[in-house]
Amino acid sequence: MAAEARMSAYARSVLRIIDARTGEPVDAAPARRGLTRIEAHTEGFDVTALRVLLVADLLVRALELGGTPVWALLDEERQRAELRAGAAALGIRPFEEGREAASGLGEAQVLHVVREGGAEPDGVRVAVAPVHSEAPPEEADPAALRLALLSGRGEVPVRLDAAALAEAHDTLARWRRAVARWAQQPSRPVPDEVRAELRTAWEDDLDVPAVLGVLRRVESAPDLPDGARFETYAYADRLLGLDLARDLGNPA
Repeated sequence: MAAEARMSAYARSVLRIIDARTGEPVDAAPARRGLTRIEAHTEGFDVTALRVLLVADLLVRALELGGTPVWALLDEERQRAELRAGAAALGIRPFEEGREAASGLGEAQVLHVVREGGAEPDGVRVAVAPVHSEAPPEEADPAALRLALLSGRGEVPVRLDAAALAEAHDTLARWRRAVARWAQQPSRPVPDEVRAELRTAWEDDLDVPAVLGVLRRVESAPDLPDGARFETYAYADRLLGLDLARDLGNPA
């Protein structure tokens, strides 16, 4: 049974997403090691546009964790400077620009990340629900804003108010302090069952709230070595991009 658990935990990632055209799940990367192109369609600049880019960023990270080569493209002609600045503040890696370059590479898959009710390009589409913001994003800590946007599934609308941002800020600060403290203990591997839980969550249509739920359980799980907690958070942060190890060397 232990060998089976290890095989499951380290098996090749098979990310499944819901195609907004059909409502059916599809493989995000149907060909092993085949190039996947991800196109983000933001339709201007606002908090929902940033959420579209964030979901695209998560797709890139999840596919790369599974060993799939990815090319990320921004299909937007308007307010590019604002989009790039906002994305950079949220820790979203840069996207290339322009449709002209998006041909002739022989991709195995093209995924379009769009606003719910927005653009309808040909191909598999990931629809992102709107953000209802009561707090100007420029007043928010970018890392807390990223966590707040990650706290709901992409197809569910997000209400972004002062309470949500404060909760995200407090959680992020607590986790960063804990990671810095755990890092002082001898390293231990991520438990196989925890690794399997994390991967099962994010491979299920990018269920990031379930990933965050695993981290909350690991934070207080009895009899789990602190070194294993540290490695678990470091591993999950490869997807989440929250810079959870930022305070290493400065534990509170």
